[in-house]
Amino acid sequence: MDAVAHRTICFTLGLSRMPMINSHLVSPTPILAPQCLMNNTYSALKKRMRETLITEWATLFPTPGYYLHLPMVSPRPFMGLGKFVAGRIHQMRARKSYLAAHPTWRSPDADTSCPRCGLEPETFEHAILSCPSRQPSRSRLLHGVTDGGLEAPLWTSLPLLKRLATFIGVTSTGFPPTRFPLSTPSSSPPFLLSPPRVPPPVFGVFSLAEV
Repeated sequence: MDAVAHRTICFTLGLSRMPMINSHLVSPTPILAPQCLMNNTYSALKKRMRETLITEWATLFPTPGYYLHLPMVSPRPFMGLGKFVAGRIHQMRARKSYLAAHPTWRSPDADTSCPRCGLEPETFEHAILSCPSRQPSRSRLLHGVTDGGLEAPLWTSLPLLKRLATFIGVTSTGFPPTRFPLSTPSSSPPFLLSPPRVPPPVFGVFSLAEV
């Protein structure tokens, strides 16, 4: 168990406080527990530390009331879509994006109406699911995307996330308005549609190399 404790002490003390062991004091033939027991114990300790981390995170640094997503230590699946589009999704999910209904500290009293249709506040759900001005692109690109809630299949499905990424790029949804003017439905941003030069990493429940 001493060997397991040494492997996991960094979880409780931090990497900067890992003990320095004099190799001359270690027996050349140490008596260790069976490897399977060490692996199981290590996995259990790792799981416990992850749970403790999330619990303390939520207790000591609670998320604001407008942020509805639970904290997690693993990357969210959409982070494999690419830095730019993943950033747009992060901002829109956090309700701190360039959508009109997501005001910032600089303009807390700004008009929240959708600048494209003017019918409703421009929330993420409105922009993705119901904005009439985006309907042509929605019909063409967002097959199967019917919900943007916390438990929606969108957030764990590779095909749906790829469709969302293309829709966001084609419609410039969530883009900085001064840097990216509204795109026409026929436009295709090269940073979204060009093939990647290297195999994308595996994040969450799938790899973007699967399709």
